[in-house]
Amino acid sequence: MGSQPVSGGRRELSLGRLALFSLGAAAAVLLLVTVLVAALRPSPVVGLVIVLVGVAGAVAAMGTVSTGMTRQAFDEEPGDESTREPDPDTGPER
Repeated sequence: MGSQPVSGGRRELSLGRLALFSLGAAAAVLLLVTVLVAALRPSPVVGLVIVLVGVAGAVAAMGTVSTGMTRQAFDEEPGDESTREPDPDTGPER
C-alpha cells in the first residue's frame, strides 16, 4: 500500500508523504523566521510583521510543495489545458 515507483519513474501519490513534505516545508520557513527574529531582536511591531510574513510564507510553501507533488503524481504540466473541464458557461468546444 506504500508509494511504489510505477512505469516512467512516476510515483503514486502518498498522503503521508505529501503531508510530511508539506509540513516540512512550512517548518523550514518558520524556523528561518524564528532565527531571523532572534538575530535581529526587532521592536514588537516589526517583530509582529516579520512573524505574519513568515506565517504567510509557511502557508505558501505548503501550497507550493503539495501542488508540485500532486502534479508530479498525476503527470500534469503547468498550463496543460487538455485535462481541464470545459467551461460550463461556454459549453464544450466544437
